[in-house]
Amino acid sequence: MRRAMVNPMRRAMVLAALLAVGGLSIGVAALQQAAANAPKVIEVDKIKDNLYVLKGGGGNTAVFVQASGVTVVDAKNPGWGQPILDKIKTLTDKPITMLINTHTHGDHVSGNVEFPATIDFVAQENTKTNMEKMDIFKQNNNRGMTKRTFKDKMTIGRGADQIDLYYFGPGHTNGDAWVVFPALRVVHAGDIFAGKGIPLIDAANGGSVLHYPDSIARAYAGIKNVDTVINGHMPATTTYADLKMFGDFMKDYVSWAQSELKAGKTAEQAAAELQDTREVSGVHVQRRAALRRDGGADQAARGRDEEVEAPGRPAASVVLRAITTRRPN
Repeated sequence: MRRAMVNPMRRAMVLAALLAVGGLSIGVAALQQAAANAPKVIEVDKIKDNLYVLKGGGGNTAVFVQASGVTVVDAKNPGWGQPILDKIKTLTDKPITMLINTHTHGDHVSGNVEFPATIDFVAQENTKTNMEKMDIFKQNNNRGMTKRTFKDKMTIGRGADQIDLYYFGPGHTNGDAWVVFPALRVVHAGDIFAGKGIPLIDAANGGSVLHYPDSIARAYAGIKNVDTVINGHMPATTTYADLKMFGDFMKDYVSWAQSELKAGKTAEQAAAELQDTREVSGVHVQRRAALRRDGGADQAARGRDEEVEAPGRPAASVVLRAITTRRPN
């Protein structure tokens, strides 16, 4: 079999670009703990006249003001549902009619339980299955649980109020939804594109570092006429070109790890190549920090998709043991 070859300088340049602007993804548990210990302050970014991003308390929440109501995307950590509702009241007097969850993690769905039980709750079908295992819903008699699901695509509404929901395959989890507002040329990507860094892979909820590049590529090719991306945790929006760059990086990242293992290197030996700090195009790239914070990196080195533990684990030895010489079916 022909070994996958990755240009080291290209890989370094892409990684530099990814890390320079957005910082690094961190584990879900860390995000939740940080939010729990902080004051419940929500900041608002106005993306369009009727689209806002609420920051703080977990993942980025989108607020889409439509003709007859408000659609919310993601509901942050436990205890943040009411602050979201209070903040929305300062933006519009229209009622909330729908909450869409991009994936199952607690920093995106826990606030669901504080939303009115009468609204529509929507998610990808695998996400609903994952949510049903979560204690917060069990403890609240399934309040806020998904009522309506989709498999690959679903369109809600039409015209200026239209929302398109897509699923392109596993990555961060096995239910990563892309929420598109076609009239505004904006997509909320959730944590499959959480930010400009190496992503967290949650294999316990079906995430896959091996499938990640293909899922991103299908999303980039399949979602048309979008300019702006709302990321799962970025403090500012990114562009569709940034999504392409991220997808290219993930493809190179997985291919590089596979080639290192095919060459007979151990996970630790391969990871050592990334654990230097070097100057690339004027950007200081702290690769050791990147790998420390990356559970997915360890998956890529193992050769299989398996659960990634809490952050702080030395991930360099955990992408380099997650990638095998063959891809899963």
